[in-house]
Amino acid sequence: MKRIRTLILAVLLLILAAAAGAGGYIYYGMKPAASSDQAVRFTIEPGTGTAQIADLLQQQGLIRNSLLFRTFLKYKSEGGRFQAGSYEMKPGVTYDQIIAKLNAGDVVAEEMVRFTIPEGYTVKQIADKLQAEGIVNAEAFLKLAKDPAGIDSTLLSQIPADKQLLYRLEGYLFPETYELKKGSTEADIITRMLEETSKRLKQIPSFDAKLKADGLTLNQMMTIASLVEREVVVDKERSLVAGVIDNRIKQNMKLEIDATVQYLLGKPKERLLNSDLRKVDSPYNSYLYAGLPPGPIAAPSLKSIEAALEPESSDYLFYVTKKDGSHEHLFAATYKEHLANIRKSQASAK
Repeated sequence: MKRIRTLILAVLLLILAAAAGAGGYIYYGMKPAASSDQAVRFTIEPGTGTAQIADLLQQQGLIRNSLLFRTFLKYKSEGGRFQAGSYEMKPGVTYDQIIAKLNAGDVVAEEMVRFTIPEGYTVKQIADKLQAEGIVNAEAFLKLAKDPAGIDSTLLSQIPADKQLLYRLEGYLFPETYELKKGSTEADIITRMLEETSKRLKQIPSFDAKLKADGLTLNQMMTIASLVEREVVVDKERSLVAGVIDNRIKQNMKLEIDATVQYLLGKPKERLLNSDLRKVDSPYNSYLYAGLPPGPIAAPSLKSIEAALEPESSDYLFYVTKKDGSHEHLFAATYKEHLANIRKSQASAK
């Protein structure tokens, strides 16, 4: 009996020792990892299971034991609501803190780039500006603007692939302030800008009906809008200038718009000479060829697009900029009146 009691006691001691060891193992394994001020970043991909997440957390030093973490999740009925994404945590967090962060999808905010495209910019100006800001490679950007191969946009079906176009996407990269993920490619940026153009056009009331009533294609309307954008500063004159363009086209007159020549020269001149107006033989040169240029010459604002859609009716065929600093124009129905306006303009500058 004495031997039996000794044996039983020994077994009990072993059981207690094993239980104490197991308890110590569990207690230590579930303690937060050694704290650190250095945050750890990790990413949970969509579809990742809790076992893989637990292993990832252990590899990153955020928990001590992945098996115990999985057991804890099962006991708490947690893990089914974990959200994919990139996270940052500092070693020393508790199981409950980790679970709460993963359930909430408290991911790291992605680093973004922000840029603004002014109204009336050409694609060349856009490319140069974005390159100067370290966002794109100008050459790659312009290559896509000329031939948008691989760009996914419903707008492309309405933009002609005409060899006469200097850049197929000229005028269709909407002037706006954008925010995209850092590292976005030239194609990503162009796609986003085309999306903005498409969205803005759809927001114009009865857009398709107005375009049809004008008898214009989208490209013709955007070309007129770009001419208005480069010619007009004062908003109240936009639809009036659009009406002058419409009147001259209907009478088969050359538009003779300086902005088309400036576009061809590449680097705008403060003042065009008569020799400049016929220097470049191009269908864009509205001093040499009647009708509209093959495509837009800049990115028009929404106000210029609306003016092109609804030009103001008048008898005007001519306009000249006032020299008084107002940026307004003097309008005329006849060439004789136009010459008189030119004299008035010149006199106001003195």
